Amino acid sequence: MSTGRMHENQVFAKCAQRLIPFMILLYLLNFLDRVNVGFAALTMNKDLGFTPEVFGFGAGVLFVGYAFFQLPANMILDRVGARRWIFSILIVWGLISAGNAFVTDARTFYLLRFLLGLAEAGFFPGMIYYLTLWFPPSQRARYVGAFMTAQPLSFIIGGPLSSFILGMDGVAGLHGWQWLFLIEGLPASLLAFAVLKFLPDGPAQAEWLSDDEKRTIAARLATEDASESRTLIPALLDPRVWLLGLVAFGQNCAAYGVQLWLPQIVQAMGFSIRATGFVVALPFWGVMAAMVLCGFSSDVKRERSRHVAVPFFIAACGLAAASVGTSNVIVLAAIMVAVVSIDTGMGVFWTLPSTFLSASAAAGGIALIRTISALGAYFGPTIVGVLRQARGDYSSAMAGLAAALVMSAALVLVIGRVMRARKVQLS
Repeated sequence: MSTGRMHENQVFAKCAQRLIPFMILLYLLNFLDRVNVGFAALTMNKDLGFTPEVFGFGAGVLFVGYAFFQLPANMILDRVGARRWIFSILIVWGLISAGNAFVTDARTFYLLRFLLGLAEAGFFPGMIYYLTLWFPPSQRARYVGAFMTAQPLSFIIGGPLSSFILGMDGVAGLHGWQWLFLIEGLPASLLAFAVLKFLPDGPAQAEWLSDDEKRTIAARLATEDASESRTLIPALLDPRVWLLGLVAFGQNCAAYGVQLWLPQIVQAMGFSIRATGFVVALPFWGVMAAMVLCGFSSDVKRERSRHVAVPFFIAACGLAAASVGTSNVIVLAAIMVAVVSIDTGMGVFWTLPSTFLSASAAAGGIALIRTISALGAYFGPTIVGVLRQARGDYSSAMAGLAAALVMSAALVLVIGRVMRARKVQLS
């Protein structure tokens, strides 16, 4: 490796050390506030008289609000900068998440979940776009994968923590699930003020980078920029963006269909509330390791689509096995395989849009993909709730989620082939 390239890599490593841990912390809170309703349901559903169908719709309706505001949110970020926009998002989502403690019936449950989706909509696509401002395509998968380890971390930390908080039932006259929303929601609003200090809008605004380091980043990004579109409208009309949205739709349908129901699935097998938190957390240790390894492997081999599709196929097999399993041990083991595999390739997946989009096109394209995927996150838990109430078990729901993953895996392989052919034509 040349001395110049070694120096460049040291600069990017410095940026990663400064940014990624803080971004992981923010995303951990974001994801925890999105999925903690699954743990709250262990006691909340009984206290409020929620049926599986009511819970499934309420858990999923967050993503309707999420879908509505994805594109406008990323356009705002592109105009006003990450620092001020992420600060605003954290303040609002933390207060709304904590407000779920005061849900009294299905109507208020639906409303607050919808508003929480609106508030959180700009965070994840904004962070993915933000990473494109700092890291070149050749290194991006590893850093996106590292950032996305916050998802499994939210379950590793949130599972045991949530089960402990649920044990606070009766403290100060509040139910345990009310304490859960308060304790896990308010830190986001408090951490918003740290964003103003630790999250510069881009390399040019980073006081901890020298002028030479800023030039190094700009030059490397320009050298590796092979994007075909830099403006918004062509990106929104690009068929590849819509197809990637369908891939993410199927993945989100399966991921949230399993994850938001997992605490109740585990509890139904006879585990106590405290034990449920630890059992739910267990597979996410594997998710965290798998995401990091998949990202590094993808960067080293310079291959994207198979690193996304293969984990999807493995997850689909796990869910299919869970749908026909005849014992709790088999079903739980199969679901754990699925949980580990569903998210493994998603760090790599989110590098695909920036291979042909940049600037405003990347901001808009990523937001549109996320909008389509959010609809999958709505349908997944909602369909599980409907089928659980109608059939009395989760078998048919697991089979349906497996089919969604097979669709996503097949689509991403097709997209990968199309993108490689397009690259050859342009070269």
